Amino acid sequence: MIEIRRIFTQVEEIHHEFGPVAATPLLRGAIGAVLTNPFAGRYEPDILPMMDELQPVGVEMARRLLAAMQVPAARVESYGKGAIIGADGELEHGALWHVPGGYAMRELLGWKGELGSYSRGQGELKTGQPGNALAIVPSTKKVGGPGATLDVPLTNINASYVRSHFDAMEVRVAGAPAAKEIVFILVMSTGPRVHARVGGLAASAISKWDGLR
Repeated sequence: MIEIRRIFTQVEEIHHEFGPVAATPLLRGAIGAVLTNPFAGRYEPDILPMMDELQPVGVEMARRLLAAMQVPAARVESYGKGAIIGADGELEHGALWHVPGGYAMRELLGWKGELGSYSRGQGELKTGQPGNALAIVPSTKKVGGPGATLDVPLTNINASYVRSHFDAMEVRVAGAPAAKEIVFILVMSTGPRVHARVGGLAASAISKWDGLR
């Protein structure tokens, strides 16, 4: 069910956004895998088996992205995921990435929860330990043609309400997806926006360790 045509990796280093130069540059990285969409051109009622097949894809992509960024897992402070579905597919095919992509990054970054039998929608997640990628991984998806761009959202890995880490990374894979393909994407960042200064909950003030605050 999994046929990968291309893997695309991008890492950017941000020194400033027309303000003071940051003492430590912000790193943002993205990885996209271009896969054949086995459901393209037809309506398939039961698409969940592909979610299981995507598990090792998510794990490998998360590892590759961290390696490309050349930082330890402890440096990653925010993450996100997304999918671009070719024209012969449907938006729901991109939703198959929610679990394999999200939990691949969370486990790589130290999440201590346990994943149940999610493939049939019956699984339950046990609470992780403080400081271990507790926050849900934000996501976006759309149907688009070759070269379509996707703004993939980023939020803090431990508390979704940390305002300084609200961000997005524009991702594009040239020539993909073709009509019968999907691009699955993971994004990570090493910190807040380089000149974040609009208040709100700070990462240093996380206290509830519930994935939100």
